[in-house]
Amino acid sequence: MSRILLIIVLFSAALSALFVSAMNANAVEVELAFARFAAPLGLTLVISFTIGLLAGLAWQIKWVAELLAERGRLRRALRIAESKARKAIAADK
Repeated sequence: MSRILLIIVLFSAALSALFVSAMNANAVEVELAFARFAAPLGLTLVISFTIGLLAGLAWQIKWVAELLAERGRLRRALRIAESKARKAIAADK
């Protein structure tokens, strides 16, 4: 079910990108820090949106990796604390 939903979403995004590109055919000049070029407005919008999505995805992946690393550190700390507690209980007996 989720695969079908993914295909539908990707198809809708591609159709929307095509529609935006077709409706905005006027050329605009884009100036980056290292280059200047002219491109259709629709293409510029679609590329900008895609770059934003990829940047957000990269940030999200980094955030999840940090959470997983923290979870691993917490698990190790918990194991150490549990072993110390068991040793303290065993020493009291």
